[in-house]
Amino acid sequence: MTQKKNDTRQKILQAASALARESGPGNISLDAVAARAGVSKGGLLYHFASKKILLEALVEDFLIGVESELDAAEDAGPNAMLDAYISLNMRERLCRDPAASGLLAALAKDPQLLAPVGRYERGFLDRIRANATDPELASIAFFALHGLRSLELLNCRVLDDEETARFITALRHRLGLDEDVNAS
Repeated sequence: MTQKKNDTRQKILQAASALARESGPGNISLDAVAARAGVSKGGLLYHFASKKILLEALVEDFLIGVESELDAAEDAGPNAMLDAYISLNMRERLCRDPAASGLLAALAKDPQLLAPVGRYERGFLDRIRANATDPELASIAFFALHGLRSLELLNCRVLDDEETARFITALRHRLGLDEDVNAS
């Protein structure tokens, strides 16, 4: 019973995230999410008693996904966590399917819902720095990725695909990650 409950909950979160990407974060409705997830509105409300709770769960789900990517890289050697963080950001960008759209939906609804994001991101930065051969350079890379990502989430593309690829290649080279990738 618990697994089915978790599956339904995850299906609802995936539907809400997809709707945020497709129709804009401010346009998520509980009716649309329920229809997209294939559950009744009552079923949705069983799992998420309000839109605010659903948006909080979207934020948490996104952050847990990033955390699991970092966990998988934690014991893979120096700079592996930064490498995983760059790869995660680039996968989202290449898919043109930013998982962080749930964060924008939460921000549009209630900026206080994003309070956990700062704590998680600080934790991610601390973990990346602890795993890096050059913690200050790792910090610069972390913030450069966030700048690029923030502009794209706000639909302000400053770099085209080719420029972004060159930027990431140069960043990876300066971090010494290109040698790690070629060695494996």
